[in-house]
Amino acid sequence: MTRSTGSRAEQREHTRRVLLRESRRLFAALGYGDVGLAEIVRAAGVTKGALYHHFDGKADLYRSVLEEVQQEVGDQVARAADAQDDPWDQLIAGCQAFLTVCTAPDIQQIMLIDGPAVLGWTAWRALDEAASARHLTDQLTTLIDQGVITPQPVAPLTHLLSGAMNEAALWLASSEDPADLADTRLALSRMLQSLRATG
Repeated sequence: MTRSTGSRAEQREHTRRVLLRESRRLFAALGYGDVGLAEIVRAAGVTKGALYHHFDGKADLYRSVLEEVQQEVGDQVARAADAQDDPWDQLIAGCQAFLTVCTAPDIQQIMLIDGPAVLGWTAWRALDEAASARHLTDQLTTLIDQGVITPQPVAPLTHLLSGAMNEAALWLASSEDPADLADTRLALSRMLQSLRATG
């Protein structure tokens, strides 16, 4: 690769990163529906042609932003879980981390509010499963195999827990009571505790 080719590739990647950063900021602040392409390219300091070189349009750009956000959430959940040694503690830490991370306003707007509306439920669920839900499925499977959780099908349990945590995060977004996060975390702990096998 020549120096000029390397420089062009670096410039293209820089432009893509700036577009993602600025569109993420705008989507988080205003919501997908209130952000236009003209506003995005103006904030990024590029032309519409540069945007279309990297993305098919606003929806494609948004999808890339959402994938980035979901990956970050999944990484934070995995880090919280991996900090624990015991598989049960990993489940608790991961679920609590997901709930806490998802209370950030930008995460709520991009991932939970606009995500299903823009992409459609099926596409949004597929992205969610590729990020956070996959970790949850793996952890539940391990705990059921070890006899820590009462034997049961993993897929419905994963969807029930994931749905409950997503709904709780959305509810917290509209809450004005600072105590609600602590109360929700406690309720989540109790719900997870009820899954443990007895005896």
